[in-house]
Amino acid sequence: MKLHCEVEVVSRLLPALGLRNRGKGSRAVLSLCQQTPTSHPHPACLLISTLKDKRGTRYELKENIEQLFTKFVDEGKATVRLKKPPVDICLSKANSSSLKGFLSAVRLVHRGSDVDAPLSTLTSVKPSEFEKFKTKMVITSKKDYPLSKNFPYSLEHLQTSYCGLVRVDMRMLCLKNLRKLDLSHNHIKKLPATIGDLIHLQELNLNDNHLESFSVALCHSTLQKSLRCLDLSKNKIKALPVQFCQLRELTDIKLDDNELIRLPFKIGQLTNLRFLSAARNKLPFLPSEFKHLSLEYLDLFGNRFEQPEVLPIIMLQVPLTLLEYSARTVLNSRIPYGSHIIPFHLCEDLDTAKTCVCGRFCLSSFIQGTTTMNLHSVAHTVVLVDNMGSTEVPIISYFCSLDCYVNSSVMLK
Repeated sequence: MKLHCEVEVVSRLLPALGLRNRGKGSRAVLSLCQQTPTSHPHPACLLISTLKDKRGTRYELKENIEQLFTKFVDEGKATVRLKKPPVDICLSKANSSSLKGFLSAVRLVHRGSDVDAPLSTLTSVKPSEFEKFKTKMVITSKKDYPLSKNFPYSLEHLQTSYCGLVRVDMRMLCLKNLRKLDLSHNHIKKLPATIGDLIHLQELNLNDNHLESFSVALCHSTLQKSLRCLDLSKNKIKALPVQFCQLRELTDIKLDDNELIRLPFKIGQLTNLRFLSAARNKLPFLPSEFKHLSLEYLDLFGNRFEQPEVLPIIMLQVPLTLLEYSARTVLNSRIPYGSHIIPFHLCEDLDTAKTCVCGRFCLSSFIQGTTTMNLHSVAHTVVLVDNMGSTEVPIISYFCSLDCYVNSSVMLK
């Protein structure tokens, strides 16, 4: 029985000696091995083999495990703490299901019980065993696409371009170590929500596909903490959900050559964003929170920016409805909410509330006004908006009351 992963063996005596461990794991093959009873009273042991030590280091297991740490087993991580020698065997980058099965067998050996799976023999690991630790795979033609075998679970970078994919291969979603996934130049129409289970995913390239939307489920997933770069260019996306702005670790977004008619009006919440490209879309204006961005590069060339409206659109309700008043209170007071507390449709209303120029919120009672903004005020490098050399664009703003509108009237002139 074997497990492929990264291993770091940490001696618990080092701190007492004033020493530190190097803090880095090595590619290894862990084996539960059968020892001959004549040579040893305990027939099963743990053998850790690496490229530098193919014969491996052997550790006794029976009644020798002090503790198993399995809190992060779903992420492919665990630690086996031994009594003798006093070491912690730290496992990482393992296939989570394989790791769970391996740890179950380790427990059985520790208790002296029989293991269902066949045990390995105490032999040197072949170099070919370590080839399974492939971290990068690039496929750029349909004939090279693996149809009969799984992707190496250790992959951190996977590119499958020009493969004619019409959907995301579910086998990719088992690659828990993925940091970069490139699915560009295919025919994918919809993204599965389970892409959000790739907890380490930092770069997602979906350039040149047939996507029409980016789901709210992905915006609520673990991508909120991991995703840095997103390429959605050359698709058929008309709008991104307002929840898209919850992906606050994003630094680079490419939205060129879509059918965007608007950007999320809470885009100002993407405080880490440095590169934004949304050229050749159908944007008539930018949302007011766009002015809160601080970009290094911005490209909005070839959009259908309209001239600012002279007169504002007035949708004020006096007095405020109970729904409007309650929504404003929840949002302005930062009261937590969720579908486990209030109905889902009310959560959606709160998620899509507009932000007044004063910083407060409004739902459906507001004044909408339009002005212009020079893009150099939010970006260091700006690509011209049109062939006339302009960097001025219309920006739409919301006002929660007549007082806010009057106080901001100078800005709208």
